[in-house]
Amino acid sequence: MNFTLEPWHWFIFGIALAVLEIFIPSFTIFWFGLAAVMVSALLWLYPSMPETVQIMSWIILSILIVILWFKFIKPLSKDHTKAGLPREATIGQVGMVIQVIPEHNEVKVRFPMPILGSDEWLCRCLQPIEIGDRVNVIDILGNQLVVEPHSTQNKN
Repeated sequence: MNFTLEPWHWFIFGIALAVLEIFIPSFTIFWFGLAAVMVSALLWLYPSMPETVQIMSWIILSILIVILWFKFIKPLSKDHTKAGLPREATIGQVGMVIQVIPEHNEVKVRFPMPILGSDEWLCRCLQPIEIGDRVNVIDILGNQLVVEPHSTQNKN
């Protein structure tokens, strides 16, 4: 009996690998499945492709897709917030005052990058600060940041 690989064989193989990713969460098996689906499409376009070329195509596409994923695409999905980082990573962050609450020595500060999961914080200030001033985080007291005027800010 002579067995030949058909496009649907590669397609089913690719889907099976993608589904296997659910049970083995390494997020690499999925890319091998995607390569198999691509070989299925190639075989559908070129039905006379030899089996060795099909297998080599699958290996090469798998390697290329995995390299592209880990080298270029995955770094774009990194979390750039400061959430979950220790106290030392928060101290020294610079933000801008967007609201002043003088009766409690508090200001609302917006940071360019989220700190501990939020980009706006109600902060305690030890010196008089105005809206639009830049401030540095100098300490964390409970769930409140302590800020002071940014040292490189120009005073008129």
